[in-house]
Amino acid sequence: MGLQGRGEGSVALARRVAVRRDCPDDNPSACLLTDRTEVGVRRLRFPSDVIVAAVRWYLRFGLSYRDVEELLAERGVEVDHVTIYRWVLRCTPLLAEAARPCRHRVGGRWFVDETYVRVAGRWRYVYRAIDQFGQVIDVYVSPRRDGKAARRFFEKAIGTTGIAPDEVVTDQAPTYPLVLDALLPAVWHRTDRYANNRIEADHSRLKARLRPMRGMQHDRSARIVIAGHALVQNLCRGHYELAVEEPANKRLAVAFAELAVAL
Repeated sequence: MGLQGRGEGSVALARRVAVRRDCPDDNPSACLLTDRTEVGVRRLRFPSDVIVAAVRWYLRFGLSYRDVEELLAERGVEVDHVTIYRWVLRCTPLLAEAARPCRHRVGGRWFVDETYVRVAGRWRYVYRAIDQFGQVIDVYVSPRRDGKAARRFFEKAIGTTGIAPDEVVTDQAPTYPLVLDALLPAVWHRTDRYANNRIEADHSRLKARLRPMRGMQHDRSARIVIAGHALVQNLCRGHYELAVEEPANKRLAVAFAELAVAL
């Protein structure tokens, strides 16, 4: 029934995603393979296209959960905003994992910086990095802005991508030289004035999405939403072999429809 009516059946969440080594160039979405192994996630009673559309709207646009609830109601789907909140927290990591095999290789020049968000009335620091092509490499939310958090971010980013940078561009924060000397002693560390403008400007995309929320209430939801925003940003910029033939204004919707096989 999709977005035209309320789903009557159940949708199994989360099947294990595998990578096809012989993924054809003319059909990149064939990289997405699922087996029949369930991973013990509770079943939901709405069709996957409804769930994926709700998650996509929330991550992409400056909407509240009640706004998404209203949009679905206009399309004949009655669902509570709390359920949409649960969909976002549960499905966003699954969609990101499903897209991972189709992600482009990250570049060797990393622009790294941290920004801040308010979670439950307290400041949290968001470490982010993009490469020279504008791809968001990784994000990390930390209650502190120190050497330990910076090291954890680099370890997470390298572990997620399997790539160690050749060049790292940061501001002149004193924690970065110590961390890079210990973790990546061969890397070229640049701290030139204005050299890090690219990542600082990129923060504005995240801030624009988070601003309508007026703060989040839980660290877990902050981590998931911020990581989900990075996924959406990379999909819109064409950094995945998903919906690559689609025009930019349709790319995200088509890519999320392809990723719905993970639900």
